[in-house]
Amino acid sequence: MLRSFSVRRPEYDLEQARSLAWLARTHALSEATRVGLDRAARIAFEERLASVIGRVACGPSAIARRGSVLAEICAESTDAMKIYDVSTSPGGAGTGARTAVFRDVVRQYFRDTYDGVREAPSEIIHVTCTGYAAPSGAQELVAARGWGEHTKVTHAYHMGCYAAFPALRIAHGSLLRQPSTSGRVDIVHTELCSLHLDPSVHSLEQLVVQSLFADGLCRYSVESGGDSSGLALLALDEHIIHDSAESMSWVESDHGMTMTLARDVPARIRGALSAFVRNLFSAAGVDADRELARAAFAVHPGGPKIIDAVRDVFSLQESQLTESRAVLREHGNMSSATLPHIWSRMHDSAAREPGTFIVSLAFGPGLTLSGGLMRKV
Repeated sequence: MLRSFSVRRPEYDLEQARSLAWLARTHALSEATRVGLDRAARIAFEERLASVIGRVACGPSAIARRGSVLAEICAESTDAMKIYDVSTSPGGAGTGARTAVFRDVVRQYFRDTYDGVREAPSEIIHVTCTGYAAPSGAQELVAARGWGEHTKVTHAYHMGCYAAFPALRIAHGSLLRQPSTSGRVDIVHTELCSLHLDPSVHSLEQLVVQSLFADGLCRYSVESGGDSSGLALLALDEHIIHDSAESMSWVESDHGMTMTLARDVPARIRGALSAFVRNLFSAAGVDADRELARAAFAVHPGGPKIIDAVRDVFSLQESQLTESRAVLREHGNMSSATLPHIWSRMHDSAAREPGTFIVSLAFGPGLTLSGGLMRKV
C-alpha cells in the first residue's frame, strides 16, 4: 500500500512565460561572454532566441509554472547569479558548485520532511538523478536520529523519470523480507533539475529540455497492507524498448548534467504501450477489456505529446488523465518526483472513488518503459 504522501513546493516559483524569458536572456548573456557581443548585438540575439523558444519550447498553455530551489531563476539582475553567473563563465558554475547546492538543499529537506516523524521506518529509499553526495541526506538523517540499528538506507540513483517504479520494487522486496506485517518503507525523491542548465548550448533540443524540467521534492510510505486508505500496488513491470538506447540520455558534463531527447521518443513509446499495459492487467488478474475505459491513468508527463500518445493508444477520455495534465501544468516535469505528485492527487481526490484502477506509466533512458497497476482503497 502507498500512503502518507507529503509533497513540498520548491521555494521559488515562476510563471512559465517569465521562465522562458529568463532562459532567452541568460542564453544571450552567455553568448555575449563567449564571443564578446556588444549590448545591441546581445539584445538582438536574445530577441531571436526568444522567437525560437516560442516556437519549439513547452509554452504556458501546457506548463503554467515551474519551481526551483534557486533564487536566481527569478532574478532580474545578473548580480544575483551564482550557479548561472554567465558573465564569468558562459556555461555557468561547474558541477562541483552545483553539487554543493544539491547537498545543502537535500540535507535540509530530509530534516524538514521528517520533522515531527517519531517512528523510524525500516528503510529509506532515496531517489534522485540530479546530484550525489556521500553521506547522503538520508544517511545523515538516520545518523542524527539514532535510527541506524533499525533503518536501512538504499540509494536509487540516476535512473531518471521512471525511477519511482524501481524504488517500489525495492520497497516491495524489503517488506517481503520482514517477519512482521507492520513494516514501513519510506521513499524520498529529491529532484533538482534546475541545477542542470547549460546556457552556452543553444541547440533546439536543449531549449526544449530546458523549457520542461523543474524541481520536485516529495516523500511517501509503502506499507504491508492494513485497513486504512491508500493505493494498493497490484503489479509492476519494466521493459527496455528494442534498439532505442540512443533515444534518450542523461550524462555528467562540466556544467551539470546534460539530457538528449530524440524526436521519435513518443512514437517509440506508442508502439510498445498496448501490450505492456495489457500485461500489467493480466499479471494482476484483472480484465483489461472491462477496466481500461474507466481506469485512471497516472502518466509521467515527459511533455504534452507523451500524454497525448497514451491517450490515443487507448482512446482515453481526458477525464482519465486529469491529474497527469494538472501536474505538468502546475509543476512541469520533475523527473522521478513527478509520478508521486500525481499519485498523491489521485489518493486525495474525491473524484477518484475507492475501487478505481490506476494505470501508471513512466519512461526514461534505455529507452525504458516502466509501469504499475494500482487500485485506490
